[in-house]
Amino acid sequence: MTFYFAGIRSFPKLWKSNSYLGLSSSHSYLSLFLKDCYGIRNQEKWFSVKTMSAQNTKAMNLLIAKARCVRKLDEGSNKQVSADSSHMFAAGAAKKRSQMNPSSKTPVLPPVKNMIQLPTKPLNSEEWDKLKEEFKEKANFENWIILQMVKCHSSIDVAKSVLAWVAAKNNGIVGYDLLVKYLYLCVFHKQTSEIIDVYEIMKARYKRLESGAYTLLMRGLIYTDRWREALLLLEDLKKVMIPSKKNYDDCIQGALFHQDVNVAWNLYQELLNHDIVPMLETLKAFFDFGKDMKDDQYSNKLHNILLYLRNNQLYPGESFAHSIKTWFESIPGEQWKGQFTTIQQSGQCLGCGKTVESIHLSSEEYEFLKEKIMRDVIDGGDQYKKTTPQELKRFQNFVKYCPPFDVVIDGLNVAKMFPKARESQVLLNVVSHLAKQNLQVLVLGRKHMLTQNSRWRRVEMEKMQKQASFFFADNISEDDPFLLYATLHSGNHCKFITKDLMRDHRACLPDAKTQRLFFKWQQGHQLAIVSKHPGAKITFQHILSYDTVVQTTGDSWHIPYDDNLVERYSYEVPTKWLCLHRKT
Repeated sequence: MTFYFAGIRSFPKLWKSNSYLGLSSSHSYLSLFLKDCYGIRNQEKWFSVKTMSAQNTKAMNLLIAKARCVRKLDEGSNKQVSADSSHMFAAGAAKKRSQMNPSSKTPVLPPVKNMIQLPTKPLNSEEWDKLKEEFKEKANFENWIILQMVKCHSSIDVAKSVLAWVAAKNNGIVGYDLLVKYLYLCVFHKQTSEIIDVYEIMKARYKRLESGAYTLLMRGLIYTDRWREALLLLEDLKKVMIPSKKNYDDCIQGALFHQDVNVAWNLYQELLNHDIVPMLETLKAFFDFGKDMKDDQYSNKLHNILLYLRNNQLYPGESFAHSIKTWFESIPGEQWKGQFTTIQQSGQCLGCGKTVESIHLSSEEYEFLKEKIMRDVIDGGDQYKKTTPQELKRFQNFVKYCPPFDVVIDGLNVAKMFPKARESQVLLNVVSHLAKQNLQVLVLGRKHMLTQNSRWRRVEMEKMQKQASFFFADNISEDDPFLLYATLHSGNHCKFITKDLMRDHRACLPDAKTQRLFFKWQQGHQLAIVSKHPGAKITFQHILSYDTVVQTTGDSWHIPYDDNLVERYSYEVPTKWLCLHRKT
């Protein structure tokens, strides 16, 4: 018998009428959404300290010269900064680095199997039977074919003919997984009547659904007259789990679409109470809704959203930035003017001429961060199982008897910049470059670096140890706790050199405020070497002088945003800004 369906309204008679109390474990839903401590006498064995000159006129001149060099590191002098290089945290910088060092490996493609061309029109039962015969894994054909339709966004009619064929073979029963995948296609194609029909069938058959089905139904119902039933589904979902930010986004978008702004704000506050970071689309919707609205209470809530972006170091996309600009300019009687611009290296906005916030931490912020890093990262212990407390204590004693450093170098990290070059020579070039500027340098290394071999020459190591202080950790030790400790202990002027972006250590910090301060400190203190080949002149990318966060002075806002054409990694910051100021 051939089955064709003019609409899904004929589906109920194909199912048995008995209802299910719930779903068994077999009804899993494939997610469809594309988501020893050494004494002082023995210290000279494993570390060396550069000797200090006598306090005389020559020494004073050296100190003055050193101060100038430290200032040059901060300001990005021509000697230190490549004129055409951006800072290492700029959006797109990681992409450029990867393109400069392309992988030589050819990607391995998975084997191709079960290549069956998807139908472009509905098939009858005989035609589906014939297609199944051509399929190698016949037992999985139904699930496979509907999944391919989901991936290719096939038409509703073709997918419906699959369900009709399955129902005809199974006494009117269509499995849960097939039904949910069909629902996905209905939602994708915005087939409202079909969505409602599937919703009614699922309500009749199942007392509980899994999260994927709830998500699809909420998304499908929000733009219909029955949108409030999406809120009921959200309440059902909350009985078993905390809804996702996408669930909240769907319901908030629906409430705003149907002009129920109070429901939208209540859902937004509920989302924040769960410590869920909202989707940027959710925040954008509030700005779009508020266009041309003269409502101080609503405006204050939108200002709070901007401050939320600041406190959590979130950046709107280009479309969201346009919505923010449009809203400000539409506020009756306030005369805001916006423009898209960039910030100069000095921190001055090219749009309005104002200087944005400095990247440098205040003394209070620095002491707060230093205490947090010492306690939660360095003394925390769990993330540094390869660093013994005894060795860390040995290092702390070493630093205690040294003068403050100007630059701390992750020796192995820097030495491996050029894989084909001799590591001791690469490191010597960097150390010599900094030593010529009379900077107090600390190099963190491993004990194996003192063993003569093809990668590490003893004569080059001895030359470096005359120019800088060295601390050699055990070969199995982690470098990062020593790097962070020495840099922070030396003071706010001290810089550090490593290619490590410290993402793991940032993630170990207990709250968003501390993580933001750490990233701010990191951007203002981490030097990146941009020399392209061994022996080339040592140059550094400039260090940012300003903080890339949403900021306001009351009569102006500066909002960094993501350029659609630039791929920004999570540890990078945008280079484009929205400048808003009130006309006077």
